Amino acid sequence: MALIVQKYGGTSVGTTERIKNVARRVAKFKAEGHDIVVAVSAMSGETNKLIALAKEIQANPDPRELDVIVSTGEQVTIGLLAMALKEIGVDAVSYTGGQVKILTDSAHTKARIQHIDDGGMRSDLAAGKVVIVAGFQGVDAQGNITTLGRGGSDTTGVALAAALKADECQIYTDVDGVYTTDPRVVPEARKLSTITFEEMLEMASLGSKVLQTRSVEFAGKYNVKLRVLSSFEEEGDGTLITFEEDSKMEKPVISGIAFNRDEARINVIGVPDKPGIAYQILGPVADANIDVDMIIQNVGQDGTTDFSFTVPKNDLGRAIKVLEGAQSQISARQINGDDKICKVSIVGVGMRSHVGVASTMFRTLAEEGINIQMISTSEIKISVVVDEKYLELAVRVLHKAFGLDTIE
Repeated sequence: MALIVQKYGGTSVGTTERIKNVARRVAKFKAEGHDIVVAVSAMSGETNKLIALAKEIQANPDPRELDVIVSTGEQVTIGLLAMALKEIGVDAVSYTGGQVKILTDSAHTKARIQHIDDGGMRSDLAAGKVVIVAGFQGVDAQGNITTLGRGGSDTTGVALAAALKADECQIYTDVDGVYTTDPRVVPEARKLSTITFEEMLEMASLGSKVLQTRSVEFAGKYNVKLRVLSSFEEEGDGTLITFEEDSKMEKPVISGIAFNRDEARINVIGVPDKPGIAYQILGPVADANIDVDMIIQNVGQDGTTDFSFTVPKNDLGRAIKVLEGAQSQISARQINGDDKICKVSIVGVGMRSHVGVASTMFRTLAEEGINIQMISTSEIKISVVVDEKYLELAVRVLHKAFGLDTIE
C-alpha cells in the first residue's frame, strides 16, 4: 500500500464525463489499497473565462480580487469530483486551498507556498477517505485567497506530496509522458521512460509545457518522486522523473529539445562602456518585475558598447518604456526591440561527458541557413535565439542530428 498524490489538469477534468473517468481511475487505485490525495485544476478554459469577466469590469484587474474570482474554477471541480466518487461508492471529501490549509505569501496572482497543514488530510486518509484539494490556490497569513500563477496546480500537487511524504506524485495530463520534443512539431518524437530532475527542470524552464517550472523546483527541493501520465489512457508507465542519472552504459548525449515562442529581444545600443552599466540597464527592468533571460554585452568600441537581452514577449512594450524612462541615466544612443524571435534549446546530462555538442548544433543550423542571434549555455543545455520563422525547421533538424528519433 502506498500514499499517492495525483494531479489532474484542466483537460483531464474538462467535462463531467471526464470527471467521471477521473473518479473511476481514482477508485481503481483506492481499491488496490492505496491512500489517495487528488489535486485538480479548473475545467479547461474556465480560468480564461473568469479572467475575461474580470477584465470586462476592470481593464487591469485588482490582483487581490482577481484571485478571489479565478480561484472559484477549482472549487467547482473539487466538488464535482467528490460527488462523482461518492456516486460510485467511494468516500471522498473536497477542500479548497484555504481549508487545507495551504499557507502562501501575499504575492497575489503568483504566490509561493510557505507551509501546508497536513493534519486534517491525514485524519481523512486514516478514515478511508479520498482527499480532493483545489490546485492553484492557498491563503496568506491574513486569510486572503491567493493563487500560484499559471500551471500552479502542478505545484500544489508536488507540495502536497512533499508535505505528506507521499511515495509518488503522479501528474495526469493530456500527454502520456515527456517527449524528446513536441510531437506536433516533430512526429518522430519519442516518449522518454525516464528523465533526470536536472533535465526536466531545464526542459520546463526552456519552454516545455508538460510541467510548470516551479513544480519541478519544488520536487527537487523536497525529493518528491514525480511521474507524468496520460489521463486518457488506461495503460502505460508514463515518464518517471528521477534524481539519479540512468545507469545504462551509454546515456544519450541529448535527451530532448525545448523551444519557446514567447521571447522578445531588446537592444540597447551605444551605452557608455563603464562599470555598473549592466545594472543601470537591468535594474529598472527588474524593479518593474520583468524577467530577463539571455543577456549579451558586446566588446566595447570608442568607449561605448551594445547590450542585448530577452524578455517575455508580452513584456516587450513595457520593458522598452521603462528603458526609455531611464535613457538619460544610461545614455543609450538607441533602444529597440524585436518580437519575431524564438529560443531553441538542446538538453542532456550526457553533454557533461561528450565534446563537440555545441559544434554539432551550430553546424546543423548553419547547413539550413539559420542564423544564430544569441547563445546561452549551462552544463547540460545550449540555447540559441533564432528568427521565429525557423523554429520548426530548427527543432526538426536538431532532433535528427542528435539521433533522438532512433535511440531506444
